[in-house]
Amino acid sequence: MRVRHLVGTALLAAAAGMLGTVPPAPAQGDQPTLLGSYGDWGAYTATPNGKKVCFALSKPKTSQTNPPGRKRDQAYLFISTRPSENVRNEVSVIIGYPFKDSSDATAEIGQAKFAMYTQKDGAWIKNVAEEARMLDAMRKGTDLTVKGTSGRNTQSTDQFSLKGLAQALDRIDQECK
Repeated sequence: MRVRHLVGTALLAAAAGMLGTVPPAPAQGDQPTLLGSYGDWGAYTATPNGKKVCFALSKPKTSQTNPPGRKRDQAYLFISTRPSENVRNEVSVIIGYPFKDSSDATAEIGQAKFAMYTQKDGAWIKNVAEEARMLDAMRKGTDLTVKGTSGRNTQSTDQFSLKGLAQALDRIDQECK
């Protein structure tokens, strides 16, 4: 299993600001710059520690917890490209709470289902060999549903729209060749 990591808290906070969830941060240094908005997705670039990163980002259209009404932070779905690390189109989720230790999450796109391993509040596809198939399903699909369990045994279901994803991915591919 290859080592993976998320785009970083500062980038996430700044990108979330651009999506309207917090006041926007100035676009400088390692702060992300919006390349364009495409349907329910934004395409961004940033240069944390001098290394270029491009990513597509979206928030869920719907979020549910069981038991209902449990508080949690905003969830996000990312597709990241980090040329300096030879990473292209890595799918990841920040779920908004710490996942239950040693638990898996699932991502469903139509009839396709993908296991995701979890670490803290992040999730990544478990079988890296399936990442291209997952990305293809995402490009063709209408929505993606992520299900997971928190450390407090709260079940969550987040549904992300895939409208505009293909265009956002094309834009980050152009920017991070």
